[in-house]
Parts: sequence; C-alpha cells; structure tokens
Amino acid sequence: MRYVLLGGAGLCAILLITVGLARLKPAAPGVDRSTVWIDTVKRGPMLRQVRGLGTLVPQQVRFIPAPAEGRIENVLVQPGVEVTPGTVIVEMVNPQLMQEAQDVEYQVKAIEADMVNLRVKLESERMTQQSATAGVQSEYNQAKLQLDTDEALAKEGLIPALNLKLSRVKLQELANRLRIEQERLGISAKSTQAQIAAQQARVAQLRALAQLRRSQVASLRVVAGTAGVLQEVSVQVGQQVQPGTNLARVADPTSLKAELRIAETQAKDITVGQPASIDTRNGVVPGHVMRIDPASREGTVAVDVAMEGQLPQGARPELSVDGTIELERLPDVLFVGRPAFGQGQSTVGMFRLGADGGEAVRVPVKLGRSSVNTIEILEGLREGDQVILSDTSQWDSYDRIRLN
Repeated sequence: MRYVLLGGAGLCAILLITVGLARLKPAAPGVDRSTVWIDTVKRGPMLRQVRGLGTLVPQQVRFIPAPAEGRIENVLVQPGVEVTPGTVIVEMVNPQLMQEAQDVEYQVKAIEADMVNLRVKLESERMTQQSATAGVQSEYNQAKLQLDTDEALAKEGLIPALNLKLSRVKLQELANRLRIEQERLGISAKSTQAQIAAQQARVAQLRALAQLRRSQVASLRVVAGTAGVLQEVSVQVGQQVQPGTNLARVADPTSLKAELRIAETQAKDITVGQPASIDTRNGVVPGHVMRIDPASREGTVAVDVAMEGQLPQGARPELSVDGTIELERLPDVLFVGRPAFGQGQSTVGMFRLGADGGEAVRVPVKLGRSSVNTIEILEGLREGDQVILSDTSQWDSYDRIRLN
C-alpha cells in the first residue's frame, strides 16, 4: 500500500507540474538593442513635409521640325553645344524643291517682260486713239470755221441757203464724231489701267511664289531659332524625312525646373505656391510649387517646382534631384519619428519601452498627420515615452520583447 500511495502521489505531482507549465505564457524573445531604432515621443512644433525624387527639366524647350520633305545631307552641331538663333544645325537637300524655285524665278522674269511689252502696246494704242481724236478735232474746227464763214456770206446773200444747211449738218456730224472719239479715248485709258493692274497682280503673285520657294530652299539649312544648348539631334545623315519631323531639340539651361514624383497618398495636401527645396547633390536650392499634374501615373503625381535661387555648378537638364515640399507647420502637437510601418491617420501596434528600458510592451497607437521623418500621435502614447520605430513584423505573435 505504501508503494501504491507513493506512486499515486508522484503521478499527481507530475500532473500538477504539467498543468502549471501549460498555463505559463511563452517567454518574451530577446532582441539586441543595437539592431532596433528607438525614439522618444516629443511635444512641440512639427513641420509637415513630403519628399520625392525627380529630375531637372528646362522650362523653355524648342523642338525644331523639318521645314519640308528632304534628305539629311549634313549634321553640323552635336548635342551639348551652345547655339544661337542663327546657328545652322542640319543641312537638307530637296532637288525637286530647288528645281521648282528655279522654274518660278524664270516665270517671274518672263511675266515681267510681258508686263513691259503690255505697257508699250497699250501706250501705242493710246497714242493711236489720241491721234484719231486729234484728227476729228481738227476737222471739227475747220467745219466750225466754214460754218461761221457761210453764215456771214448768207447774211449778205452771197451763198445759197442750202450751202449753209450743209455746213451746219457737217459741223453737227463732226461734233458727234469728236464726242465719240473722246469717249473712246477715256475708255481706252480705263482699259489700260485695268490691264496693267491685272498684269501687276499676276506679277505680284509669281513674285510671292518665288519668295516662298526661295525661303523654302533657304530653310533647308535648319537653324536653332533660339539661344540655348542643343539637347538632342534625332536624325542621321542620309535619312529621308517628311515635313514636321522633329530634327532636334534646343533648351535654355538657365531656366530649369524640378519635376518631382510624389506618392499619390502624400500628394493630396500639396497646393500651388507651397515652399520647397531641391537637393541637386551639389547644393540645395529654394523654390515653390508651380504646377501639380491633375492625373496620377503609376502611383505617383508629378509636381513641378520653380527654383528661386542660383543654380549650383553642374546643374543641367535630366539631372536627378531630391525635392522636399513644406506642407504646413503645426504649432503644438505630440509627435515621434516616423515608424517603418503604418501610415498617417491609422492605428498600429507599437512596442513601448518600460521604465527600466529592458522590456518593451506592445500598445495600440493612433497616428495622425505625417511628415517625411515625423508623425503625429493622437492616442496611445505620452510625452517622454520611448518606442521602437523599426520593423517589428517578425514579433507580431508576441505582446512583449526583451531588449538585451
């Protein structure tokens, strides 16, 4: 019986120990303090900012199109060279256009010769008409003198009355002829003016066409059209191009802006005019937001920042930059460094260090407005609390951890 009692007591002890061990909480994992990022909750002014990567792009860009169809004969300037408005970048050839320009030049010379011939012809016709009018005028004057003589003789009874009537009829006839010839002379002058005006219009039309052809031939020597730096030449020697094809691109390197890509979750508070700073890796330049893209692409929003200060040496188009935009200044809030997990306006679990700093307990924390490096604390923490900001997803199954 004694052995049976001792065995029963031993089994009961083993059972009690097993139940007790089963009810114990799992041991808190140990974490090396140097491997986690710890920050202290503070109260005071907080600067809200957003940051994004981007590039410098010129504000004034001129694309140079092909003026006409042609073949690239020569590329005189390479990208990176400073150009002036008259710098020839590309030379093109178009034999058909050059032939058309020459043909029009010959047409202009021919029609100008026709113009001279027409003037001579019309002047000759005018003089002929004037001569005819002068002849009728002379006959009219003679008839008038004869009528005056006949009237004087008729008063003396020296000539028959029939002769006087004949003189009067002849004078009347010559008066009608003179009037008609004078009208013809007037009409001839108007006709001369109309024919000369029509010929002058044809001459002006051909001269304008010749000028257009000359300008088209001259435009085959493609110039920059503006001062700046040649950014790109997109054609090769021997290439056949159509009118409007982009041949080159010229940009003004003195007027650059920063084009930043901001995450769409952070871009909602950005407005035009907000101050910003652009880090070119060789200096920081102040600026302000000048444009916000209305559309989002690949999870980011394009924001253009106009730079106000002197650009540092080495700043050039397509240079990678880092931009920071100031959203607002909060005068008195509770904040802490931005954790590696969680976004603004959300509730997350954060490990808060105990008084001795040897253990950290998970507590729910309600986050508010966020910035680049800090985030507002709405609930769950107090000023002076220390929390772990590193990624703690590997300890999601634990409510506390030990710091070694």
